[in-house]
This record gives sequence, structure tokens and C-alpha cells, in this order.
Amino acid sequence: MNPELLIDIGYTLLIIVICLHIVYNTPSNDKALAYVLVTIFLPLVGIAVYFAFGTNWRKNKLYNKKIVRDKTVLADLRERITLESEKALDTQEQAIRKHRKLALYLLKDGMSPLTGGNEVKLLINGENKFPEVLEALRRAKHHIHIQYYIFEDGDIAEEIKNVLIQKAQEGVAVRFIYDDFGSRSIRRSFVNEMKASGIDAFPFYKIHFILLANRVNYRNHRKIIVVDGCVGFIGGINVSDRYINKPGQLFWRDTHVKISGPGVYYLQYLFISDWNFCSGKRLKLERDFFCTKPTEHGKATVQIAASGPDSDAPTIMFSMVQTIGLAEKELLITTPYFIPGEAIMDALHVAAMSGVSIKLLVPDKSDSAFVNAAARSYYADLLAVGVEIYLYQKGFVHAKTLVSDGQMAIIGTANMDHRSYDLNFEVNSMIYDIATAKQLRDVFYSDIKQAKKISPNTWKKRPYYKQLPEKLARLMSPLL
Repeated sequence: MNPELLIDIGYTLLIIVICLHIVYNTPSNDKALAYVLVTIFLPLVGIAVYFAFGTNWRKNKLYNKKIVRDKTVLADLRERITLESEKALDTQEQAIRKHRKLALYLLKDGMSPLTGGNEVKLLINGENKFPEVLEALRRAKHHIHIQYYIFEDGDIAEEIKNVLIQKAQEGVAVRFIYDDFGSRSIRRSFVNEMKASGIDAFPFYKIHFILLANRVNYRNHRKIIVVDGCVGFIGGINVSDRYINKPGQLFWRDTHVKISGPGVYYLQYLFISDWNFCSGKRLKLERDFFCTKPTEHGKATVQIAASGPDSDAPTIMFSMVQTIGLAEKELLITTPYFIPGEAIMDALHVAAMSGVSIKLLVPDKSDSAFVNAAARSYYADLLAVGVEIYLYQKGFVHAKTLVSDGQMAIIGTANMDHRSYDLNFEVNSMIYDIATAKQLRDVFYSDIKQAKKISPNTWKKRPYYKQLPEKLARLMSPLL
């Protein structure tokens, strides 16, 4: 038989086998179709792309988040969390009553407690966040738990490191998790100095060969700080000098939140889960790890939504769909990466057609031209049903926030894209508090003064040569 014919037959069989592997092992239909198309139309390259980025490691049980293994203890813990959450649900607060279904979903899906009596402080941009963080770290008495996707060597990282070293020398237990991909600038001397000073530091899901690693997926995108179990920080601001907004640099607009009170309980749970995984140790649970008492002046009710490759369901995406569906008057959404997928698009479409005023704030220019093009491919559909879209002009908007009806606020790490919903470990805070929601609402309306509103008619009339790259990028959006 002709050798060239044998090669063609062999290659064809290889493509068929790989396509069947994709179909059987990729849970998302959109993503499966995208990988099949790449495999067929980009010979060899497509195969390499799939095995580098597309294989589903969830089935390999690479991660176990359970910090309580005893089934009896776990059942008792679940019962107590449910009882405490039901007490919070029974309050007459309007924000709680309105979002009861959302709170119940998070309670049942992830055992995330609904906690009252929290003090909440919005931290707008790095210049407001980092002084609060440093002050909280300096006040630590028992422990500091800190984990970041990006912890980048620089002035602010050096300042935080020095405080952590000082606290470790004072006898405070300091545990530090850094994502091995996002924080690669501190891998060697920076982390070694911390370890030498008594800080326990571990990379999350260590990467040995970045260019060949599937592990560039499944990153820990969370930004969590827990101090003495009762003070927590969560949001979009990484540890990097770019967030300080020094004169002459690109302006980074971002949002973080400080939570004091029992709302920190689940942030601590997430940290310990991640710690047990990446350190290979089983951290002995202590009473001082968990805050259960309401703060003296706290009025906010807080719940945490978390999901990742270890989750049985895309909890954060489902919580966003539920939030959008519960809105009656207004939704204010800020996200740097908008590649929402069908579920979020359908929810936004239904809400807009039902009379909900929806405003979406996104960057005018993303830090990725391909992601920017894919995001723009969704705008026409939203504009057609009355969604207002604003392109931020002052710099780069990196905040991940949502305000619903001026009653509930979401502040977290998750973008509105496939990577956040399906591939990365993420965490959002759900704050059922009218005062906080009003404050974040005011921030949103201040932000859109620095943005350009898209005209639906003008957008619709754009030339085809501008629309075509966006539509092509959208085909690949499940892979982003």
C-alpha cells in the first residue's frame, strides 16, 4: 500500500479518536465544539492546544477541599450552619427577603453560611486597600492567612512581606499561598526570604514546565486575607505596584472589600481547604480560626460564593444567574472580561426584556486584544434588548462587582467569562446590605462619568471588517 495513503489513514484515525475523546470528556458543548474545530482545521497544532489546555483534570481528583472528613462531624456541622443561616433568613430585612432563594442556593450547594452582624468597608483602588491591609496585618495576634493569584515583586509586596516577617518573629502564625503561575516573580529569593523568617509559604498547584503545562488552567484566582479569623479581605486587587496608581502610570480602577465579623468564616474555610491541598499538610482546626460572634456595630449580612475545578457545579455562575433573575429594577455590572456564555446572556436578555434597567461597565481596551474582540461580539445582542454598555476611558477597569436593585452587592474575584466560571478557583462576597449596595451604586455612577456610552445605532452600523474579527474571536471564546 502507498505509504502516503497509510499516513493519511493513520492521521484521519488519530483525529477521529481525539475528537471522540473531546466529546466524551468535555462537559461544555460550546467548549467541545471549539476544540473539535481547532483539532480538525489546525492539524497537529490543534491537538497540542487541546492536550495542553483542554483536558479535564477534574475526574483525576487533583484536589480535595474537604477539611472535615468524619461524616458524623460533617453532618453535625452542616446542621449547625443551616440552623444559624435560617435565623438570618428569618429577619425582616428587605435585602434578605428579596434574595432568599439566592441565599438558600448557596447554603445548600456549598454549605456557605448566611451570617449577620458584619461590618463591611468598601476599598476603592489599591491606594485605599493597601493601608487597610497593612494596618490589619500589624494588629494580628494569633494568625495571618494570605493567598493571592498575583503577588508581584515590588514596593507594595516588599512592604507586606516585611510586616509578615515581623509578625512571624513575634510569634504570629503566618501562612502564605501564592499561585505558582500568577506569582512567578516571587518564586525564588522572595519566598525563600519569607520561609527563612518563619513564614509557611507554598505555591498553589506548582508548575514545572510552563509552556507544556496543562496547569496554566485551574489556577487559584482568589485573593483572600484572613487575620485572627475575624477580619477578612476579598476582591479584585492583587498585590502589585500597578494597583497603587502612581503618577504617569496606567490608572487601574478596582474594588476590594474588608469584612469584619462572622462573614469571614467561609473565607477561612476556603483558605484552609486550599492550604491542605497545596501544603500537603492537614492543618489542625482551632477555635481561634473561626469567628462566630457578630461585631458590635455590624449590620451587614454576608455570604460567600466559591467555585472551581473541584466543584460539582459552577456555583459562582449559577449564583450570578440567580441574582440577575431576582432583579426587579436595576442591575449595575462591572467586569474587565465579558465573555459570558449562553446562561448569563439568556439571563440578561430575559431581565432586560422584563423591564430591568441594566448597565454594563467594561474596559474600552482590554489587556488582551483577542479577549477584547470576543467581548465586543456580545454587545450587539445586549444593546438590542436595551442594555446600556459603557466603555471605561480613564484607564483599565479591573473591578468585578454587581449591584442589584440598590439592595445587594457582589464583590469578588470572578470575571464574567468561561475561565472564571469553569477553569479557575474563584470567590465572591454576597453582601445583603442596603447601605453597602448604595455606596457601591454611587461608585458605579461615578465610574461611568469616566466612560463612553455605546450608541446602539452607531454600533449596529459598524463596517463588516470590524465585526468579522469579533465574530471569529467569539467562536474561540469557550477556550479563553
